[in-house]
Amino acid sequence: MPEPLLTLFSTPKPFTDPHIAMIQKNAIQSWKQLGEEVEIVLVGEEMGVKEIARELNVRFIPEVRRNEQGTPLVSSIFEQARLVNSSPLLGFINSDIIIFPEILDSCKKAVEQVDKFVLAGQRWDLKVEHALKFRNGWEKELKVDIANRGRRHSPAGSDYFIFPRACFANIPDFAIGRAGWDNWMIYKARWEHWKMIDSSEEINIIHQDHDYRHLPKGIVHHRQPETLETVRLMGGRFAVYTLADSNYYWKNHQILPLPMNRERFRREFTIFPVVNLHSPFLGKISYFLFSFQKASTDLKKDKRIKVESR
Repeated sequence: MPEPLLTLFSTPKPFTDPHIAMIQKNAIQSWKQLGEEVEIVLVGEEMGVKEIARELNVRFIPEVRRNEQGTPLVSSIFEQARLVNSSPLLGFINSDIIIFPEILDSCKKAVEQVDKFVLAGQRWDLKVEHALKFRNGWEKELKVDIANRGRRHSPAGSDYFIFPRACFANIPDFAIGRAGWDNWMIYKARWEHWKMIDSSEEINIIHQDHDYRHLPKGIVHHRQPETLETVRLMGGRFAVYTLADSNYYWKNHQILPLPMNRERFRREFTIFPVVNLHSPFLGKISYFLFSFQKASTDLKKDKRIKVESR
């Protein structure tokens, strides 16, 4: 059997909560619709993951390094996914995200145009209350659903990253499922001068709504104490980049430079010391000088997390 084009990997939450179990199964089944050119890998031995991997006939890797709180580390998840085959592309995806088969065409076209890139995009938030049936026409039905009921999420967070194997060979020990590490992925792409491609306009993904009961004390991920450790490993809040910091976009299967406007110019000016001079020190100064209000808000946010975690 030939090597797959893409290894799509994820670390699911435990399948103990019925709703979480249902939406995760929906998501994994949507990935399987991409066919034999994609290998799906589930990493981590959370309850029920081994069983769902067997049921859906996808690869299961139980071994994963964890932090002191028992949370799987992003670095280890990526390492494990690299070991299973030699696919030219790797793709991390959150375990509640539904994708459509046309994403594979975009991957193929991107590889033809550039050696190093990162493909990511905004999601649609949708309330899904039942198991999906992947019959003929399922894509059209869901797209109508998101057109009628879906809510466009802000570019602040990212739920998937597709990239060539040469990218992201080394990643800090971020805790999975906590805020910040996905922002670092965009920061890293810009630092390395890989093409950071916002595919929101043409690649649709669906995030199935859920609560945060699976997290410690039911606290939302960006207010978890482990988020402060992520910020420390990043070097500071100045490294929190979003999809708005992409410098390319995906249009008609082409990688195109994002047009400059006033807001983009201001942001590019702010991150110039990091992206072009490779100076985190100057990057921090620029962040506080030109994003003072955001920097002040972030400091207050970090103090609140410290207080809540005591």
